[in-house]
Amino acid sequence: MVSLDRFETFRAVVDCGSLSAAADTLGQTRAVVSFNLKRLEAELGVSLLSRSTRRMALTDAGERFYQRCVKVLDEARLAIDDARAEHGELRGSLRVTTTQEYGLRQLVPALQAFARLHPALQVQLSTSSLHADLIGERFDVAIRLGRLEDSTHHAVQLASFEVLAVASPACLAALGEPPPTDLESLERLQNLGHSRLADSLPWQVRAPDGALRSYRGPRHPMLLADNAAALRAFALDGLGIAVLPDWLVQADLRCGALQRLLADHGFPLQGVHAVYPPTRHLPSKVRAFIDFLKTRLGHPDAG
Repeated sequence: MVSLDRFETFRAVVDCGSLSAAADTLGQTRAVVSFNLKRLEAELGVSLLSRSTRRMALTDAGERFYQRCVKVLDEARLAIDDARAEHGELRGSLRVTTTQEYGLRQLVPALQAFARLHPALQVQLSTSSLHADLIGERFDVAIRLGRLEDSTHHAVQLASFEVLAVASPACLAALGEPPPTDLESLERLQNLGHSRLADSLPWQVRAPDGALRSYRGPRHPMLLADNAAALRAFALDGLGIAVLPDWLVQADLRCGALQRLLADHGFPLQGVHAVYPPTRHLPSKVRAFIDFLKTRLGHPDAG
């Protein structure tokens, strides 16, 4: 009988694109991955991958086998999850990815509480400023912020948050003019920009008179960063005005290290979403994690 472990090895090689990458993902040596792949081909009696010094590609038989292999593995995992759920205990591993700043500020405390509820489940957190490939990198769920890109993945909104225009007292003192009171002056003076927000702008901001105005971001940013934590550090150092999520700057606002600007304007609420690969049945561990986060993030004092 062909081992499902070898199915898993084959799937990892295809998803990761190489033996070395698959070995890293599986926590095995390259030699073990290569051995299991050769054994699988021997047991099946067909070549699944064509190999060269530069690349490997699926054969026709490998392409057909891969599609069925994925379905078999998914169904096997679901069967295991359902069986374990009957006893009320989650096991195995749950791989989660999100941005570094949101992970440290918001998700780590939630994961600690979730892990205490399910001690037999190994939770793995990966943080990056770049969106991970959920299938290729074998993540169960991603926590993503803001506007979602169109994709074949499923998504559930967990919570929402505000974005705030902020600056340090030293920055405001050095402006040489009054702080901005409207979006036009904010865009002109704002010199800290988030490089990954360009695709989601412009935002429709509600002005004090109730009208909607477009916010397009800083016109000529002096400093650009791909994460909000770096922009917060720049703002705290007095280097400029930034637009940042409320959960990142609340403590700074309370102690006076940062001051809020345009408090009478309503920037659009941003979403916090759980994104997971399409599957016919949602695994019990993912469903339990999403339900937990809905309660936790919707009521920050919970748990």
